[in-house]
Amino acid sequence: MQQIVDWVVAAMNLLGSVGVGLAIFLENAFPPIPSELILPLAGFAASQGELNLIAAIIWSTIGSLAGAYLLYWVGSAVGTQRLCRIADWMWLTKPADVHKSLNFFQKYGTASVFFGRFVPGIRSLISIPAGISHMPLWKFTIWTTIGSAIWNTVLIVLGFTLGENYHRVTDTIDQYSTIAYAIIGIAVVVVLFFLIRRAVGNKDTTK
Repeated sequence: MQQIVDWVVAAMNLLGSVGVGLAIFLENAFPPIPSELILPLAGFAASQGELNLIAAIIWSTIGSLAGAYLLYWVGSAVGTQRLCRIADWMWLTKPADVHKSLNFFQKYGTASVFFGRFVPGIRSLISIPAGISHMPLWKFTIWTTIGSAIWNTVLIVLGFTLGENYHRVTDTIDQYSTIAYAIIGIAVVVVLFFLIRRAVGNKDTTK
């Protein structure tokens, strides 16, 4: 992990906020390089005046979307079986990670592209089942952009606020990852409830 941190620091020193976007693109395209390390570090750099806070948020979101597009295309073009074979020899990725993201997508539907941005281990790979299922690109873009912008903003602002203690963000996220799963599950249930109720109401109106 220290090598990743060193590389991110070098990218930010060389390219500024664009370097943050590049690092997040790689985090999305080659999971699971952790955004929990990259984004708080960018926030800390912004607190020291080395980066512009807003620019870091914007470029990180652009990087997230670009990386998500790449995995969406891979899912659409390659399919599940070949993806698992590829994941078997990729560094830091396992076939189980692919199946995990597929199960999450099948369980929660297209909204999982949004909620998945907040779940460790799912965040990047959720783009793959979206591509496999040929989710409409405009819908994928909206869900991914909103979810990525929220996640990136929270982590960058936390790093900005904590300053030299930015590394505590990673510890906190690891500690409360189970709670995050529960909150996301509840949120999905609530959204589905309202969608189903609205659909039933529309049917009653048309009768």
